[in-house]
Amino acid sequence: MVVYPGVQALDIAGPAEVFDTAGRQRPGGEGGYRVEFVSADAPRVRTSAGMVIEAEPLEAGEGPIDTLLVPGGWSLYEALADRDLVSWIRRAATRSRRVVSVCGGAFLLAEAGLLDGRRATTHWAYCEELARRYPRVTVEREPIFVWDGNYVTSAGVATGIDMTLALVEADHGAAFALEVARFLVLFFKRNGGQSQFSTILDAQLADRPPIRAAQEWILENLEQPLPVPEIAERANMSVRNFARVFRREVGTPPGQYIEQMRIARARKLLESTKLTAGQIAVRCGFASAETFFRSFGRTLELTPNEYRRRFQAVAPAGLVLATVPEERSATP
Repeated sequence: MVVYPGVQALDIAGPAEVFDTAGRQRPGGEGGYRVEFVSADAPRVRTSAGMVIEAEPLEAGEGPIDTLLVPGGWSLYEALADRDLVSWIRRAATRSRRVVSVCGGAFLLAEAGLLDGRRATTHWAYCEELARRYPRVTVEREPIFVWDGNYVTSAGVATGIDMTLALVEADHGAAFALEVARFLVLFFKRNGGQSQFSTILDAQLADRPPIRAAQEWILENLEQPLPVPEIAERANMSVRNFARVFRREVGTPPGQYIEQMRIARARKLLESTKLTAGQIAVRCGFASAETFFRSFGRTLELTPNEYRRRFQAVAPAGLVLATVPEERSATP
């Protein structure tokens, strides 16, 4: 793990704990991991949160590397300007079985030219900048991590844990990775295709009262048709002005926002209930089960049934998943 002053602590602590736990879980230590921190600022590097990491000089990592991990941090721009660091990452990648990044670490990989012609992701707030700054990189804004060959990039901070569990799974199988996740008391292991967008939906409430009120009304009435002219009328605004102000305040057009909220509710119902896809379509305001399937697949690149199989919570012994009373519906 390459560290530098101002690195984000969770970017390195999360993956380090997963690798360390996996190593301790292996019988006799076979196939385990040894985590090493290297830095141009060795022996001690202060994170953005004030914690101090003990690291070896970059030269200590001159031999073969199994996994090279590059984290992000609030001092990322200073790190990008460090030509020696960027050059070392470029050279070290040629000695690594795989190269991974957490959050803004993708910028350092891209700066080193390692992501040219590859698919990659980063924190949702910086995807646009990554795409603008490095046009030869195909930036995917939705997934929590992207695997392209022996390069793996992950989204914001905590997704580094999900990515590292996927690396452990690739090395030792799904059953063992699940054991590690369970030992770390992670609720469930998220697949890379899961959208990082859902983690920011609650942060999208607008500051402007009429728009915020419209958003809250949408969330309370998702099962209704919700035509945009009706919502604009409730906000005492013309449709054109409402659409313009809504997009400026929220970041997406009203119709797209409504679809996103419906998908977010559908995901929660798929994870926590035994409702059929048709029943979920009704509760989320989709015109039909077919419309629900199309919208869900377009957003997450999974069918609702595939999503449920991957992400539905497994209830402990003696407990059952929440159930919701059956609703009469014309759709199956």
